[in-house]
Amino acid sequence: MSLPRTQTVLTLPEAGVCTLFLVRHGTTTMNVENRYRGRRDIPLDAQGYQDAVDAARQLSSAGLSAVYTGPLRRTIATAQIIADEARVPDIRILHGLINVDYGAWEGMTAQEAQMYAPDAYGRYRTSPSIAVCPNRERLADARQRMIEALRLIGARHPGEPVAAVTHAVMIRLAVLAIQDSEGEDWRIPLGRGSVTTFWTSEQGFRLAELPAGGDVD
Repeated sequence: MSLPRTQTVLTLPEAGVCTLFLVRHGTTTMNVENRYRGRRDIPLDAQGYQDAVDAARQLSSAGLSAVYTGPLRRTIATAQIIADEARVPDIRILHGLINVDYGAWEGMTAQEAQMYAPDAYGRYRTSPSIAVCPNRERLADARQRMIEALRLIGARHPGEPVAAVTHAVMIRLAVLAIQDSEGEDWRIPLGRGSVTTFWTSEQGFRLAELPAGGDVD
């Protein structure tokens, strides 16, 4: 799969379809160190709060009707800033948006993960449909719960604009569910605090726009 850094679908969504702004949470110290965060409940750092403010400002004119988030502190803090800017009274925790469970790789750099389990790491890089984090989650399972989360939001909010804060790999898996291709290019660049736009309903979802630039950590 090879995607451009910015991809926009020029047609408008059908009536009754939710416009979902999928936001990558802001920076943490483990992002700076380029370590797998997984389910480790680490907070945003100072740059992470600025990333969240930038995302909130980007979405300030979207007329958000709801803000969802995964259950970890870094996504909750990002979501709260977005909700405050949009004057959405509360945020909604959706566990399907939680990060991949990296198991033994959690806290490791990519180089350390490759040394620990080279075959598993190779599959993670190039074959997400069969990749399994050591002693933990299959990427195919993470992709399925992300599909279910996006459909659930679409079913709850037909015709409404909604934001949901999650993790880079989960956004990539959502895109992969649409593009469905193997190879290293599934790890599309996504900046911290970036916004990827989908159109979603109970029946399924489509990619509307990818953010420009970003990184692959």
